[in-house]
Amino acid sequence: MAKIHKVKPVHFRSIWISDVHLGFKGCKADYLLDFLKHTKSDYLYLVGDIVDVWSMKKSVYWPQAHNNVLRKILSKAKKGTKVVYIPGNHDELFRDHVGTHFGNIEIKKEDLHINQQGLKFLILHGDEFDSAVKCNKILEIIGDHFYYVILELNRMVNFVRRKFNFPYWSLSTYLKHKVKNAVQYINRFEMAVAREGHRRNVDGVICGHIHKSNIRDLDGVRYCNTGDWVENCTALVEHRNGEMEILHWAEQMHKRQQDLTTKPIKQVA
Repeated sequence: MAKIHKVKPVHFRSIWISDVHLGFKGCKADYLLDFLKHTKSDYLYLVGDIVDVWSMKKSVYWPQAHNNVLRKILSKAKKGTKVVYIPGNHDELFRDHVGTHFGNIEIKKEDLHINQQGLKFLILHGDEFDSAVKCNKILEIIGDHFYYVILELNRMVNFVRRKFNFPYWSLSTYLKHKVKNAVQYINRFEMAVAREGHRRNVDGVICGHIHKSNIRDLDGVRYCNTGDWVENCTALVEHRNGEMEILHWAEQMHKRQQDLTTKPIKQVA
């Protein structure tokens, strides 16, 4: 009989995830659920756009995988993980409930995290630094439309890639790197967030919103973006020694699956 080896969850001090967009067809809920099953942490921060209320207003989409993600998060909160939910612009209706608790999850407008090295990090979603969202509703609607088209193409491309056992690849992220205006926008966003860190007198700022994970130092402020679970399947983690890292979970899942197919299965009598 084949012996099944369970992978022991990796324990981090802190985990940050954002832009999950549960309720949206492009959400990679299966990847996120795998991530939540294979990781543990003392702190878990949900940095906005966890539920895509905007998308659900257009059409209701809620498969079992999306339900499983919420149940897993609630389970972690019940078992002792400190879970903080900071709503974003796609789930802004939860901002009306700032200061309350939901199933051991505390809802906050923003938060301050002190890492193991004693550095202070301001945590917020980041939409307040997005001029397109803040100042021009028409541009926001047009941008959302083309973004959803690209994500549909992304789904088709990765369907074919899975057939040939290729790892997940983000078409939208590739296009962002190739389009000059998109690169400039990301850089301006990061600089605006860093300036807020200067103004608040913190060592770093952790945010989401733009679906572009990154860790970089900007004029003495550590800028950290968690990325997303629609295009890139990334999370920001703090190791036990306080070091910060971006995890690219789709790549880790693919590597783990490859290892399982190449390693011989041990037999037990």
